[in-house]
Order: sequence, then C-alpha cells, then structure tokens
Amino acid sequence: MARIAGVNLPKDKRIEAGLTAIYGVGRRLSAKILDEANIDKNVKTDELSEPQLAKVRDILLRYIVEGDLRRKIAMDIKHMQEIGSYKGFRHKKGLPVRGQHTKYNCRTRKGKRKTVANKKVVTK
Repeated sequence: MARIAGVNLPKDKRIEAGLTAIYGVGRRLSAKILDEANIDKNVKTDELSEPQLAKVRDILLRYIVEGDLRRKIAMDIKHMQEIGSYKGFRHKKGLPVRGQHTKYNCRTRKGKRKTVANKKVVTK
C-alpha cells in the first residue's frame, strides 16, 4: 500500500488519479509531479516500486499539501475575520462569500430552512 503525505493512496486506480487523494493535489499537479519523476501516468498505484514512491515523496515536499495547506487556509480565514473584512464577516455569519444571491439559494452554506413565525405579507 502506497502512503504519501500521510494518505493511503487507492491501489486500484492509476497513479495520476490516485495522487489526487492528497489534499491540495489536483490532476494538473499530479501530472506535473509524475512527469518530473519520469513515471508513466497509466501505472496502477500498487505497481509502483519503492524508489519511485520515494521520488514522488521528495517532489511533493516542495508543495504545501494536506495538514499544512488546511492550516494555512484556516489561518487566512481567521485573519479576514479579525481585520473585519467583508469576506471575513460572511465567513463568520456562515453565508456565501463570493457574491452569490441569498434570497432563495445558498442552502449549502445556510443550512436547513428555519421557519420564521408571523412573516406573511398582507396585500390590500
């Protein structure tokens, strides 16, 4: 079983797709790493030799991935909240940060609907 950056890579997938199990590694970075390590992208993860895995680990050390990346993102959000920026305020309130409309949508950020009593609009 291949273990890189504290993550067990899926052994039944191609190495290019398997590397994307690491937080912060997408298809593009995965392909770049494999090109640099001279490893075929179509090889299954469990077919890699130990020297090849070591080479991939060494290349990945140059990038911010997994826990360090999660920590950096959390610190960035915390900083925005502390300085009182608009994005920090939206993060704090649990609302969409990137300008989406919130009248009907954004249930992913806002959570389950909460019914507010006595809010019927009376028309004359």
